[in-house]
Amino acid sequence: MKAVRHRIEYALVVITMRITRLLPWRAVRAMGSGLGFLFFALDRRHRRTAMQNLAAAFPRKPEAERRAIVRQVFGHFGRLLFELLKFSGLSRDEVLARVEIEGGGRIRDARAQGRGALLFTGHFGYWEINAIAHAAAFAPIGVLARPLDNRRLHDLLERMRGCLGNYVIYRRGALRRVLKALAANDGVAILIDQHIQAPDAVTVSFFDRPAATTLALGVLALRTGAPVIPVFALPSGIGRYRLVYEHPVDPPADDSPEAIRDFTQRCTDVLEMHVRRHPELWLWMHRRWRDSDITDPGDPGMFPPAAPDDGPDPLRDEA
Repeated sequence: MKAVRHRIEYALVVITMRITRLLPWRAVRAMGSGLGFLFFALDRRHRRTAMQNLAAAFPRKPEAERRAIVRQVFGHFGRLLFELLKFSGLSRDEVLARVEIEGGGRIRDARAQGRGALLFTGHFGYWEINAIAHAAAFAPIGVLARPLDNRRLHDLLERMRGCLGNYVIYRRGALRRVLKALAANDGVAILIDQHIQAPDAVTVSFFDRPAATTLALGVLALRTGAPVIPVFALPSGIGRYRLVYEHPVDPPADDSPEAIRDFTQRCTDVLEMHVRRHPELWLWMHRRWRDSDITDPGDPGMFPPAAPDDGPDPLRDEA
């Protein structure tokens, strides 16, 4: 039964991808919004989790405003899915025509140092499109990711991510591949807003609540000396995007737990700043804080689930 479901999921995504690549951007955006709003109406568990997370993060906002934000969040992630299907079929010149870059000199400065760059962001805005556009504007990068449970969709997503030369780094042998990429002066992209199990986590404050966050970024920054640059992709009109490269975050002062925690907090603060500015662009449906009574959604919602986690963070475990 699982294999049948996977084949159906794959066929639906491929058909949708082919349709999006024939349609104008305005229609693609409308289709994505429609899918997101449909899931907002039907997916009560993820909607409830998002409402609970927003209530904790923005307690002074009226409930009606928080509900409107959650509806926008669902609409945004529907658009992200459809726009990624279309964007990944563009040529390099077509990609560059659809993005504007803020702070690109920081990437060029990092590459001039010859130690690669650690690029971090979260499940915010158009992070998948950001990686593709980065390859077009600068050079291909390695993208840390978890495999999908659906092997057919996994292979399709890997091809989409690699359409302009990027490559995906999965758990097995991750540290070796990351170090090899940085030694080759490549960038490596890492998401820092997922819950991480101890002892591979450091607890920092995110929206004034403790959040278990990956140690990997701090460990890699200390070990390699690679610049650490926050990156974000924001919508800038229909089918257009603004890539923001923030000032590099100073590395940990030393390898003590306090220094790693301070560094991770500073990185998290940059992400929180952007989420506070645009709360409708972050994945509030994710159970980010595990110290609370917020319910676990269980099912994956509008996105296919990742494969089951198979152990500790390999970047920490091998370090």
